[in-house]
Amino acid sequence: MPHLKSAVKNLRKSRRKTALNLKLKAELHKVLRGPITARTLPIATKAIDKAAKRGVISKGKAARLKSGLSKKVK
Repeated sequence: MPHLKSAVKNLRKSRRKTALNLKLKAELHKVLRGPITARTLPIATKAIDKAAKRGVISKGKAARLKSGLSKKVK
């Protein structure tokens, strides 16, 4: 357990961020596992962009995922 007041606050922050990142990652997996059609492509793209913005996945991986999904739809 942290001893310093700032360390306690940082622990709270890191737990909050971890929970948010896990939620984003789970949402991303749910979207990617579902069927991808022309209607669901914008939803999947939005989820990928959100995950990349937060740093859950890298920008390069986000680009690869979006490219692959658009190829599947075509």
